[in-house]
Amino acid sequence: MSIFFIEFVGTGILIALGLGVTAGVLLRGTRLTGNGWLIIAIGWGLAYFLAMLFVHPFGIAHLNPALTVGLASIGQVFWHDLFMYFSGQFTGGLFGAIIVYFLYLPHFRVTGDPQRKLNAFVTLPMVKNIPANLLSEAIVTFSFVFGILVIWATVFANELKFVFIAFLVIGIALSFGSTASFAMNPARDLGPRIVHYIFPIPGKGSSQWKYFWIPIIGPFFGGVYGALFYQGFYLGVFHLSFWFISSFFIIVMGWALYIELRSSR
Repeated sequence: MSIFFIEFVGTGILIALGLGVTAGVLLRGTRLTGNGWLIIAIGWGLAYFLAMLFVHPFGIAHLNPALTVGLASIGQVFWHDLFMYFSGQFTGGLFGAIIVYFLYLPHFRVTGDPQRKLNAFVTLPMVKNIPANLLSEAIVTFSFVFGILVIWATVFANELKFVFIAFLVIGIALSFGSTASFAMNPARDLGPRIVHYIFPIPGKGSSQWKYFWIPIIGPFFGGVYGALFYQGFYLGVFHLSFWFISSFFIIVMGWALYIELRSSR
């Protein structure tokens, strides 16, 4: 099976299951309405587990452009294959979001708050601070990619590795994800945001396109840094790019601190 098809199917399953839980919690009139962040975190962990398990017979799926770029940065994926990975992942994310749209179609009508309708699809910060939000996405994706590589380096059977990955996602969501909703995956936000923008949703409000680049750029930087960190500290190979991205993190930290100090005056 081709790279495109594996990534399309796997990412579609991931986004459909993950967004399905998120929408169920946020939209009115569902059995999940009113549940909290814990349910969303567990739901996304199970979504990663099931998506990887379902496509495993056909090949190893990344389901995440940030993971793919991270692997390419340490030579585990060919750069010329990125287009096939990305096209499958982003179209899969779009398709998964369309499934969720139709699944919850009447619930958008009975949900009055446009913010809930938007949050059912996309990630947004609880408190807006652009560099801090960018840093949040980079940190969660760093943790994800680094954790994935450590898990894959173990001697456990693949099915057991998927269980550990599910716990990894749940742990990241609970520890780091509550500030900016942890996209951790560019395909998790872009496709669903397009669906929210294009498809008719009563009283949906803005799709917040001014923020869309944060859950794309942040995960890409975090994914590459997580892979380079793994290569450096586990394999003993440090490249110049590791120090370059380390400098980027320090700059963004300083930028976030400056904005926060200025806002508190």
